[in-house]
Amino acid sequence: MSAPIQLPDFNLKVSIHPEAPMKKLLILAIISSVATLTACQQKAAAPVAITTGAPVAIVNGTSISSEIFDFYAKSRAGKATADLSAEQKQELLDDLIRIELMTQQAAKDGLDKQAEVTSRLELTRQNVLAEAVAQNFLKGKTPTEQELRAEYETQVATMPKQEYRARHILVATEPYAQTIIDKLHKGADFAELAHKESMDNSKEQGGELGWFTPARMVPAFAEAVSGLKKGEITPKPVQTQYGWHVIQLEDTRDVAPPDFEQVKDRLGQIVQQKKLQAYVEEIKKTAKIEKKI
Repeated sequence: MSAPIQLPDFNLKVSIHPEAPMKKLLILAIISSVATLTACQQKAAAPVAITTGAPVAIVNGTSISSEIFDFYAKSRAGKATADLSAEQKQELLDDLIRIELMTQQAAKDGLDKQAEVTSRLELTRQNVLAEAVAQNFLKGKTPTEQELRAEYETQVATMPKQEYRARHILVATEPYAQTIIDKLHKGADFAELAHKESMDNSKEQGGELGWFTPARMVPAFAEAVSGLKKGEITPKPVQTQYGWHVIQLEDTRDVAPPDFEQVKDRLGQIVQQKKLQAYVEEIKKTAKIEKKI
């Protein structure tokens, strides 16, 4: 049985610890192929596509515009249409034709009237427009060196100052965890007990968890580790949503902040994210919003 104890990182706050996962901007980019599919799907309600150029194909009387084809080609192949081979163009065009055929079939089957489908289409439309607003707002707002340095200092100030190395044994009940603590106090080897008794995958390493910061662990586990001295074992079992833990603190070390240049690109994303959040909040202030639930 596996019971990882590290918390998933769902917070809006962006850490610049070198091991932390890369954060996305507030407005998520729409996957290009999905956006293209949606653009084609929306034609089910309007069979004649709006286009300023000659269509690249006509399917049962419905045109696939050159604009849609160019966008789809760039999204899928990452190149402008002019840079694609004739074979690549035909493959992409066949894709769009299949999508158009499925779109038309969806309309025939009445799927475009289903609540879930119309809701998904509307949410996709809103996401595409929200992304466009975000990109338009951020245009020309490249963070300055001063802004990056200021954000760097802000992030460093909120970083954990210490990392911990610990091992643990995870069991299903408090009484059983207490018997393990009693065995350890009588001289039993922690690694051997972990390998024999723990429900966590770390049992294969004798319960070893490696280096971590408190923020990467569930609160109860982090609090217990933070209260230990090197070599100490938790005096009582520690409960989390995964079960009951017996924890031993092996070592601690200071956390050095990453070099500014190392995280400069990520800092730029954070600065832009904050600008966008502030912009959205300003829009919200002047909006009339009535919550019904």
